[in-house]
Amino acid sequence: MLLAAFAGLGLSVLAGPPKKIAKAIAGTYTVDAPKSTFKWNAKKVVGEHSGTAAYQTGNITINSNKLVGGDITVDMASIDCTDLTGEYHDKLVGHLKADDFFATEKFNTAKIKIKSASEIKGAAAGSNNYNVVADLTIKGITKEISFPAFVVINPTQVIANAELDVDRTAFEIKYGSASFFEGLGDKAIANTFNVKVRIVANK
Repeated sequence: MLLAAFAGLGLSVLAGPPKKIAKAIAGTYTVDAPKSTFKWNAKKVVGEHSGTAAYQTGNITINSNKLVGGDITVDMASIDCTDLTGEYHDKLVGHLKADDFFATEKFNTAKIKIKSASEIKGAAAGSNNYNVVADLTIKGITKEISFPAFVVINPTQVIANAELDVDRTAFEIKYGSASFFEGLGDKAIANTFNVKVRIVANK
């Protein structure tokens, strides 16, 4: 009789409490510069150098639980070398900031603007799960680049890790390039440099 009474009221005693539907994650996340990292590595015929740079500002945009955009600004005046010390360190960093390379007095920032991001179907856990297309601006020159990334999204934080190779000559940085200068021998510097980025952004 009791069950019939509930049924008559349109109630079910078998269904249990209503299930909560997870809210889709969306919004803009602000880059936490101190917790984010930018590491570079450049090779030459007789060796290589590594270093860092700091983020100035940035944001990551999420919609319906997916990465859809972002703008990251790197402070090029903060560029540093981590494998040298003393006079050799200062000389290299000074050269990187000079006109031969990044001309940081005139172009004090570099920028990455995400244009699109597509999920990699079937990506294994912990591996790259997005293909990203972005505009990279260095020394006032903008070129489209693409690279894979591993992105973790939750309601309060987004963490993104990516590794990419940048062709410096596309941004008119030709110093020491055997593609443009003859007779460099063991003084030649590779046209591409590697960048590893880790972005931590908070809601």
